[in-house]
Amino acid sequence: MARPSARRPALSRVIVAAAAIAALLLAPAAASAALAPFYPTQSAGDRGTDVVAIQQLFRAAQGGGGRFNDRGVVTGARNPIRLQVSGVFDPSTTLAVKAFQSSRGLVPTGVVDPPTWDALVVPLGPGSISPAVMALQQELHDKRKSTAGIDGVYGSVTAADVTAFQAHMGLPQTGVVDAATWRTLVWHYEEPVFSSSALCDYDPPANANWGTAEMIATLQAAGATMVTSGYGRVAVGDVSYEHGGDHPEHDTHEVGLDADIRPMRKANDQCSSGSNWRLAAYDRTATRALILAIRAASPGHVKKILFNDPQLIREGLTVHQDGHDDHLHVRLCEASHPDPRYRC
Repeated sequence: MARPSARRPALSRVIVAAAAIAALLLAPAAASAALAPFYPTQSAGDRGTDVVAIQQLFRAAQGGGGRFNDRGVVTGARNPIRLQVSGVFDPSTTLAVKAFQSSRGLVPTGVVDPPTWDALVVPLGPGSISPAVMALQQELHDKRKSTAGIDGVYGSVTAADVTAFQAHMGLPQTGVVDAATWRTLVWHYEEPVFSSSALCDYDPPANANWGTAEMIATLQAAGATMVTSGYGRVAVGDVSYEHGGDHPEHDTHEVGLDADIRPMRKANDQCSSGSNWRLAAYDRTATRALILAIRAASPGHVKKILFNDPQLIREGLTVHQDGHDDHLHVRLCEASHPDPRYRC
């Protein structure tokens, strides 16, 4: 009588385990997890913190013992190239990148891809003084709210900020910037600055305002244009979480290159009130201006804008998709990205 009783719990465990395995096999595939850190490809039309880093790293590489004068020209260096640190990937930046690539035996495409990033970045640590340190400090300032000055001097505050970032990302806490730290920092997302001059947050509890440097800079630039034009601030909703990955309500807001924006309203009160293209309060003229401002801020990098206003669709400015009567979904793209949905 004891033996059957002893076997029943073991049999029950087997049945439960089999059921659990079956449930896993039959469950729908989960949304994609955060991508491992990678160097974001940057090219003509991009803007933002990562472009600043490219421009400063080029200065560090190009200097060769020379110095930059007030016009951004390397003096005392071979083949000086004029390059302003503007945060905009303009034609002069493309020329500079091509020159750098040629000097390092890379194909001179003018596109900063991972091999070009690898060649641009240099090890940094306490005592380093160069434009490369300014690139590092700008990245830390914009992405991790560093309080260090952007002065090109690797002092104690910069070292502490680097160590804190390494701890934040699970990297060895050395206080020294190696290739892994550079790659993780450049990949890391940032948040927009919400202010009276450009943007507001219409979904503050979500904590999903993080985007790539390109996305955040595009939103900031478009918002500033709209305020200057008298249309009011741009109301931003979800972008992505700090490190991307699963977003339970938005399965496409996972790589920092998608942003939800409210359409503009005639009363310029889109920060406090929602709208859709059917309402009398909706301002088509201002919404059209917003779309054009986004495209102008990131030329060649707007993959699509979803919004169901039939007039804007006829004008080729937006694309219809169910569920997009009351907000615009902006997707940016890059010349190369691990996820093919985000390749230009």
